[in-house]
Amino acid sequence: QVQLVESGGGLVQAGGSLRLSCTASGSTASINVMGWYRQAPGKQRELVATFRIGGSPNYADSVKGRFTISRDNAKNTVYLQMNSLKPEDTAVYYCKRVQSGFVYWGQGTQVTVSS
Repeated sequence: QVQLVESGGGLVQAGGSLRLSCTASGSTASINVMGWYRQAPGKQRELVATFRIGGSPNYADSVKGRFTISRDNAKNTVYLQMNSLKPEDTAVYYCKRVQSGFVYWGQGTQVTVSS
């Protein structure tokens, strides 16, 4: 069983930065995809940034050039560095992992960007 725990969310002014972390417990075998999604009030959950193991990162057009996804295998952690934040980035951010055919989600962390 894999559990994902996000941290790093909070309240920031427009133009500021935050770094989200997602630490996984359990096995690290057969990881296929790791990434971040977000869901704003009244909207569907959408992809922010993901990467397939051995592949290049994939970003939503709305965050390209501002957000960077990275990982630390030793810490079993994936990060989302968010720069130049905008009010429209306000959402609950979720970590996702696809591993051994199963999809795992974290509990979410709130990011609020004030104008």
